[in-house]
Amino acid sequence: MSSDDEDPKLKKKVVIIGNSSVGKTSLLLHYTEHRFRSTLESTIGIDYREKDLVVSNQEVHLQIWDTAGQERFKTITRSYYRNCDGIIVVYDVTQTESFEQVKGWVESVHKYAEEEVPILVIGNKIDLSSKRAVNERQGKELAKTLGTEFIETSAKTGVNINFGFEMLTKKMLLRNKKKTFSKKQKLKESDSTRRKNFWC
Repeated sequence: MSSDDEDPKLKKKVVIIGNSSVGKTSLLLHYTEHRFRSTLESTIGIDYREKDLVVSNQEVHLQIWDTAGQERFKTITRSYYRNCDGIIVVYDVTQTESFEQVKGWVESVHKYAEEEVPILVIGNKIDLSSKRAVNERQGKELAKTLGTEFIETSAKTGVNINFGFEMLTKKMLLRNKKKTFSKKQKLKESDSTRRKNFWC
């Protein structure tokens, strides 16, 4: 889904996953439309939004896919892991079960997505502090164990949402540079091998 290096605006596909009712759609709406609705119907299958941003002097066009968290939609959701450039796994800090299932979501990404796809774990709904069941330290420890990035957000107040998407985008750009460098190295090695064979 990424464009050529010559294209000034890179296209990046991001998929948001996690249990149902953790606030995935609310996060996306706040990020792309700067609005919050207290009541939202559960996403059926897949929803989609776009957002342009500039990170590290690079224009990036994000194609963000919001997925359903219900078990019956997981097969559909997994199909969107392929060729994605970044993954956001969301849990609700007031729901212990949604936190406990983050590991399973990340394992699913490792199984179906490309290698080394950047993953950001988000603990959402920190505005509901009186109902909090998972503290920030637990979130950080889990992310460290899983080898992912981590932040806490509030889709209601907007805390850390822009920062989270920018963080993930930086990781995607870094991965893009590594892949480009690796391709160039392979081309050099291949060219060097051809030259040696020619003079042998």
